[in-house]
Amino acid sequence: MKAEELINDLIDRVKGTMNDAEKLKTLSDAELNQRPNEGAWSALEAIQHLNRYGDFYTPEIRKRIKESRLAKSDAFKTGVLGDYFAKSVAPKEKLNKMKTFKNMNPAGSKLDRTVLDDFIFHQQQMLELLKEARNTNLTKVKTTITISKIIKLRLGDTFRVVIYHNQRHLVQALKAVRIKN
Repeated sequence: MKAEELINDLIDRVKGTMNDAEKLKTLSDAELNQRPNEGAWSALEAIQHLNRYGDFYTPEIRKRIKESRLAKSDAFKTGVLGDYFAKSVAPKEKLNKMKTFKNMNPAGSKLDRTVLDDFIFHQQQMLELLKEARNTNLTKVKTTITISKIIKLRLGDTFRVVIYHNQRHLVQALKAVRIKN
C-alpha cells in the first residue's frame, strides 16, 4: 500500500470523528451522560475511553516520529499483529463486543462536556502527527502499545488501530444519544 494513500485515508477518518464529536457538543450534559441501557456506556463514557487511549498514544507516536532517523518510505506494509488489531477494532455493521481493560474503563466516572473538548484536541494532534508521518517510515518505525511494552506495532498500524478504535466508539457514542452518523 502507498504510504501517502494510507495517511490521506486516516486524515479523512480523523476529520470524520471530529465532525461527529462536534455533533455531540450540541447536546446537554444530561443527554451525553444518559446510558442507552443497563451496562452500556453513555456517549461521554465512550469518548472518555478514547481520551484515555489518546493520553497514551499521542505522546508515544510523537516520540517515535521525533526519534526516527529512518528514511521515508513511499510504501507501507502492515504487520500481522498490527493488521489483526486494526481489523478487530475497526467499525463494522455488526460490532463484536470487546472487554476493555479496567484502567481504560470510564464507567461510573463523573463526566462533563470537557471530555469532548479533550477528544477534539487529541484529534487535532493526531492530524498534526499524520502530517509529520509523511516524512517517516511507517513500516520500520515502531511504537509500544498499551497492553505491553514488549509488543511493538509498525507506526502505520498504530495509526490504524487508534483511528479505527476512535471511529468504533464514536459510532457507539452517537448511538447512545440516537444521532445517526
